[in-house]
Amino acid sequence: MYKIMIIEDDLTIARTLKEHLSKWDYNTIYLTDFKNIMEQFRDFEPHIVLLDVMLPFFNGFHWCNEIRKISKVPVMFVSSAGDNMNIVMAMNMGGDDFIVKPFDLNVLTAKLGAMLRRAYSLHGQINEIEHNGVVLNLNDTTLNYDNNKIELTKNEYKILQLLMENTGKVVSRDEIMQRLWESDQFIDDNTLTVNMTRLRKKLSEFGLDNYIKTKKGLGYLVE
Repeated sequence: MYKIMIIEDDLTIARTLKEHLSKWDYNTIYLTDFKNIMEQFRDFEPHIVLLDVMLPFFNGFHWCNEIRKISKVPVMFVSSAGDNMNIVMAMNMGGDDFIVKPFDLNVLTAKLGAMLRRAYSLHGQINEIEHNGVVLNLNDTTLNYDNNKIELTKNEYKILQLLMENTGKVVSRDEIMQRLWESDQFIDDNTLTVNMTRLRKKLSEFGLDNYIKTKKGLGYLVE
């Protein structure tokens, strides 16, 4: 599970961010002690930092510079001070992105996901597959979409994983059955039909109608 540290002077915003990001299975904390930020950073070892510019004692530029002395962890500045000078300063101090308040929580979540994939997938730490706002969690076999966490059965997860790994390509029924049972044994074709019907119904309940398309005589497709 990725760990996110929020360094934000407005505790109402900090609590809102923590609550929202926790729904996406991020291990999130926000700081209330702004004198000992580096000690808390070392203790928590976050995968990403959300950092305000205006903070008590020292501003966010200072703390980003301090973080950069010991870590390459992605830093996203979150601030109402969104003029060009502050954005340039944030990047010069080692920031990776800048989002201006007020912001949309879904936009911020998407930016975080992109930053985490860029920073950690290159090191073999991919733990999710994302397509068109749908996120399949490989660690706990759940699906996240539109702030909803969808529980999947083992077979539903395997079907969706295979289709999302091959986005834009038709996957045959035989390929899916091979993944489900990982065997060359003959499996009743009706079993796959039942599993696929249940999965589609579950996705539809969360607004994902036609996420899985049928290509008659060929197989299934996620576009």
